[in-house]
Amino acid sequence: MTVCLMVGAALLALPTPDFTLRWTHSVEKIDWVESWRINGQSLTLTGVKIKGSGAGMEPADDAKLENGWWVWQPNTTVPKLTLAASGATGSGWHFCTDSGCQDLGTTASAAITVKPCP
Repeated sequence: MTVCLMVGAALLALPTPDFTLRWTHSVEKIDWVESWRINGQSLTLTGVKIKGSGAGMEPADDAKLENGWWVWQPNTTVPKLTLAASGATGSGWHFCTDSGCQDLGTTASAAITVKPCP
């Protein structure tokens, strides 16, 4: 069974409903990783981990420190994600599935929308 996800104008067939987004905070230079799951026509944030804290990078109250990462499970559901693509952060978004990874938003362009296929 495959799951369809729209990333910008591209349709991606995913082997599982799970994917991750990883990026480095543009000011604090701290790594941030989010785990997502496609649930029908919505996306559920199932896990977050950050490699430190700083302005706008505070771990949740229930976060636990594991191997140098603050880790927690927010279980938040949204209809879509909008990823800024300023090109000014030094890197974009690292989008990964079981099939592999690709970088998004590494150059200045319009925001990238990530949502389940209709």
